[in-house]
Amino acid sequence: MGDMKPIKTLSGDGEFPCYVAAPEGTATAAIIVIQEIFGVNKGIKAKCDSWAKAGYLAVAPDLFWRINEGTNLDSDVQEEFNAALDLMNKFDQDQGIRDIEAAIHYARDAVNGGKVGCVGYCLGGRLAFMTAARTDINASVGYYGVGIDGLLRESHAIAHEIMLHIPTADGFVPADAQAAMHEGLDDHPKVTLHDYEGLDHGFAAEFGVRRDEAAATLADGRTAEFFKEHLA
Repeated sequence: MGDMKPIKTLSGDGEFPCYVAAPEGTATAAIIVIQEIFGVNKGIKAKCDSWAKAGYLAVAPDLFWRINEGTNLDSDVQEEFNAALDLMNKFDQDQGIRDIEAAIHYARDAVNGGKVGCVGYCLGGRLAFMTAARTDINASVGYYGVGIDGLLRESHAIAHEIMLHIPTADGFVPADAQAAMHEGLDDHPKVTLHDYEGLDHGFAAEFGVRRDEAAATLADGRTAEFFKEHLA
């Protein structure tokens, strides 16, 4: 359904690739789909295609473009998982937010000034939180974001609604980090947290062994309702 398209950087002096999927009709809102550490792979493209079928313009920026061209990795292949970890360690997250902001500008123009949301997974879940605090995004969703407990000092800057999906047995987000998230965010008027008891990181992946069908369906349904409310 979608294609890779070049989008101008925030500074306007360069371009980077994004997967863009458009609905059959006219989109009045857009969703930025923020990648895991595995790049804009078939799972991220499938999520974009699903949002396009739901009537949104969906845009997935290739955030690793400065350090690796065309990242497309499989989490179930150990060598590719290791390569993804290496890319994550090289990735400049602050620059990534600027690229996400450029994608927001592109998407907002493409839907004639309509609202733009974002949804991110893993690294993308963390970046979704950062996007909520650092940009004018209209609504944000993060799935199993890593290290959000270290970003809580930015929560005062969150101006629009954000929803976070937290699996309680996440091997990358220990119990003390989850507790800090709840302590720091439960009373925030713009933040909603959902816990998924006993589930691990990656439970909503489109493909592969990490996926838990029931939990993914529940979380994705909550996300769809959230965007329906806040991107209208």
